[in-house]
Amino acid sequence: MTKTARGVRSMTGYGAAAEAIAGGRLNIELRSVNQRFLDVRVTAPREYAPWEATCRELVGTHVARGRVEVYVSRNAPARGRTRIELNVEAARDYAAAWRRVAMELGLKGELDLGLLRGSEIFETVEMPRDLRGEFPVAVRALTRALATLDRARRREGRNLQRDMQGRVARLVAIERAIRAHAAAVAGELQIKVNDRLQGLLKGSTVDPARVAQEVAYLAERSDVTEEMVRLKSHLDELRKLIVAGGSVGKQIEFLLQETHREINTIGSKVNQLEITRLVVEAKGEVERLREQVQNVE
Repeated sequence: MTKTARGVRSMTGYGAAAEAIAGGRLNIELRSVNQRFLDVRVTAPREYAPWEATCRELVGTHVARGRVEVYVSRNAPARGRTRIELNVEAARDYAAAWRRVAMELGLKGELDLGLLRGSEIFETVEMPRDLRGEFPVAVRALTRALATLDRARRREGRNLQRDMQGRVARLVAIERAIRAHAAAVAGELQIKVNDRLQGLLKGSTVDPARVAQEVAYLAERSDVTEEMVRLKSHLDELRKLIVAGGSVGKQIEFLLQETHREINTIGSKVNQLEITRLVVEAKGEVERLREQVQNVE
């Protein structure tokens, strides 16, 4: 893969280039769209079939994934050399028919070939063109077209990068807020358990040891320390990848999947109104990031 500058690249872009050939110009257009893996599709004159493998290999050195459509056209004389071929079977039929006519009508003389003009006896066949001499020109044109495609993908990538950086920054803020609220959960649990036991015992003295036991049990079930550590680690790595750029789309997809898993777990373990609100907001940001990363190489 060709080395690239920092920053993510979009999988959407357009590039084109042209080179002079004998009698005209060779044009190459590139269109790329998002796709999970690299898929290069070549549309070219049939004489360019031997060149298609070179084309795919060259595209693969510049593009890591996405569907790239390559269109090759020639603005040059289209016809190659022609030759005349004899349809022997048709000639035999014409000769036999002539002999029958001559015998029936008492005609003398040889078959007049002028009578065969416009018949299917003689066929004009176009000879295959040998365009292998144009292949090095096609490589030059494709290289230039890939350069313009890359610039277009980088421009779009900068927009994606800014949007993703903003969303990850918001997720970092949400993570810090959840961490702060989670620290107060144990105290809130103690109050809730004490109130609940007081209600059940109807004013009797509540054993502090029993309260502590219940609080410890509930606190263990709602402890999200490990999830918060992993969530922070995922967000730190996401920030690094987005800044580093290159072919990071698949890595970002994986990290977003793991980020969503940790946020889900936090939401299911902690029954606290503000944390629930933050979890819902975080899920929304992750989903929007997932949509954006679908177009990141």
